[in-house]
Amino acid sequence: MNNTEQFLAEAADLLGPRGLTRDPDLMAPWLTDWRGRFTGEAMAIASPASTEEVSALVKLCARHRVPIVAQGGNTGMCGGATPDGSGRSILLSLRRMNTIRRLDPEAREAVCEAGVILQTLHEAAETEGLRFPLTLGGKGSATIGGLVSTNAGGTQVLRHGSMRAQVLGVEAVLANGSVFNALTVLKKDNRGFDLKQLLIGSEGTLGIVTAATLKLLPAIGERRVVWAGVPSLAGARALLLHCQDVAGNALEGFEVMPQQTLHDVVAHLPNAREPLAEPHAWHALIELVAERGETDRLGELAERMLASAFEAGLLEDAVIASNERQADDFWLLRDSIAPAEREKGPAVQHDISVPVDRMPEFVEVAVPQLEAHWPGTEALAFGHLGDGNVHFHVIAPPGVEPLEWMTGDGKKISAEVYELVTAWHGSISAEHGIGQLKLDELVRLGDPVQLAMMRAVKQALDPHELLNPGKLVPLAPAAGSH
Repeated sequence: MNNTEQFLAEAADLLGPRGLTRDPDLMAPWLTDWRGRFTGEAMAIASPASTEEVSALVKLCARHRVPIVAQGGNTGMCGGATPDGSGRSILLSLRRMNTIRRLDPEAREAVCEAGVILQTLHEAAETEGLRFPLTLGGKGSATIGGLVSTNAGGTQVLRHGSMRAQVLGVEAVLANGSVFNALTVLKKDNRGFDLKQLLIGSEGTLGIVTAATLKLLPAIGERRVVWAGVPSLAGARALLLHCQDVAGNALEGFEVMPQQTLHDVVAHLPNAREPLAEPHAWHALIELVAERGETDRLGELAERMLASAFEAGLLEDAVIASNERQADDFWLLRDSIAPAEREKGPAVQHDISVPVDRMPEFVEVAVPQLEAHWPGTEALAFGHLGDGNVHFHVIAPPGVEPLEWMTGDGKKISAEVYELVTAWHGSISAEHGIGQLKLDELVRLGDPVQLAMMRAVKQALDPHELLNPGKLVPLAPAAGSH
């Protein structure tokens, strides 16, 4: 029996028939990333049912030098949970670990295992009059472990911050199989480094998140959703600042999209229509919320906010959703941008951030520059203006062969976008992570000191490069290279 067969036999004994599969048909859906850009191979899929089983499996992998690629809902955007093509790795699925261990209404905390689906947490919190303040389009399949490991964002970051701000504690299995347990929440703890922060956003390269203690908030009692038309992205930024001044903490979300994007979405959705009577250069989707027991004045606040914005010349037109169905329809327009864009043809998509106050200027410079350099393309920006993160997409000219364009001009366009973002002191990854998609660009454009620090941490915690190799953390340059 060779080493691989010996390892698989030991893993099967450890995990049992439900915990290990080599069936190609069962494995196939999990070997390609959500976007269909990366497909890899794995010797098997391991599905442990507890932290103890994860720990034992990782110790076995360490002994046999088997690389591990941890995976949750497989909804990532950058191929971070897809193995390479060597077939040497084992794909470690956390989906069986789907228990909410504790939900404490008084402490407003939930301890969730890595495989808990985001929507399941939302529903569990709601039954206790609480909510988890992070949502995104893939909430029906995205898992807590993946959200922690990628430091996921979403439409509520403006008020509540990204996943990092929601995580109060972490449990994780390290590369040697030891269990890092920091689930207990202490308001004050000055015993050195906040080590859980190393694991949040590390994409499974430093440890495998098996559970997390998450912060909960009182449930929303009422909301007001507004659709507004503004003359420019700078105008949208001015409106955002006004809304923050008037509405304060009631401002839950502020999303933007250009007129062409709205037109494409309405054409894509059956029976959809634009919320405003006339076209506008840019559109803003604004949500105000109030907790239960504090809803009396939310409608009045929304009306006062819009009235003062009109008086200040910040708005061309606006409408407040008349009911929950219309509010959901407004959000459906925002959430349907990606599928509407796919109908137009291939596109290179960039999840970027620049300093918040410079985003309008960046878009005004970048859109015409990209379209001039690459005739026939259409550049557009949309997303979370309030936190300096927009999704900057460049759609291919009509009639191109998709794969040829994506691997040719598309790759060069992405390089130009990332160079622009770096020159503006921004980030090539605002909320989707690095994975394998952006690793080369991180090496090319990243700060050498930061990259060296990342490598040093990786070497200290995973000296044999067994945890998610080829993702996020670049290999050290070879001796004598420049």
